[in-house]
Amino acid sequence: MPFRCAVLDDFQNVATTVADWSAPGQELEVVPFTEHYGDEGELAAALADFDCVVTLRERVSFPASLLDRLPRLRLLIASGMRNSVIDHAAAKANGVTVCGTQSSSTPPVELTWALLLGLARRLVQESTALREGGPWQSTVGTDLHGRRLGLLGLGKIGSAVARVGLAFGMEVSAWSQNLTEERAAEVGVRRAPSKESLLSESDFVSIHLALSDRTRALLGPAELALLKPTAYLINTSRAAIVDQEALLAALREGRIAGAGVDVFDVEPLPADHPMRTAPRLLATPHLGYVSRANYERYYGQAVEDIRAYLAGTPVRLLG
Repeated sequence: MPFRCAVLDDFQNVATTVADWSAPGQELEVVPFTEHYGDEGELAAALADFDCVVTLRERVSFPASLLDRLPRLRLLIASGMRNSVIDHAAAKANGVTVCGTQSSSTPPVELTWALLLGLARRLVQESTALREGGPWQSTVGTDLHGRRLGLLGLGKIGSAVARVGLAFGMEVSAWSQNLTEERAAEVGVRRAPSKESLLSESDFVSIHLALSDRTRALLGPAELALLKPTAYLINTSRAAIVDQEALLAALREGRIAGAGVDVFDVEPLPADHPMRTAPRLLATPHLGYVSRANYERYYGQAVEDIRAYLAGTPVRLLG
């Protein structure tokens, strides 16, 4: 009997082309799912006959209620080495081994700057006007040089974003609850004395924090009200860090110049979701991790996880 592996949310249908899914001594049957399952019952039925599931990032939750309905499941692989939507205790109770893969921080850094530059120079508006016979030059771009970039979080991704800002000649400051003066100095940026001062002084604010109880709804109505009316907010981290209704209100009322968003409270985004039509918003469908090199890493190491599991020596264990 083949070892059957389901690959969830392979929207581009590339999982089987970016890695060698063979396993010496064992027949593997790999089935990509190019459509998202939002209903737990439908997902349980779809996965009932699989020994292994590869899930992309934290898009699909695996609570006890789902794991209990998958008696054949033996191996669950998550891209990345941290996954908050897998019930690890329930996985263990059901005899499911959970493994991860490495993930590069480079793609989200690059997308952060794509969103920031796209907003600053109104690229979507100007490109659309050019292609559709609209006005020749209808906006005036915002300069980066000499402007202040405020970073919420100065970890691996935030530090890389900071270095690009410095290369543009921006003044860069950062804040997080545990950020020290020494760490900020290592990166060459200023440590903001408070979250409030960073928000009120910055021309661009970019979020690079992990989602936790401390960061959930970190930016609510009061915090967003501190932003300059000429400021831009970029979020390639997690949607729940920002109060989504408060952000929509700020955009609709023109209280900030714009926002660049790659993460949403529901993914994939429903067709009638208000984020699809919000003004002053440059939005992308969670592309932060979506790059060829990252996919080769995810799926290549997923295959390594499968081979190691079948050999009785699982690697990159999670939970």
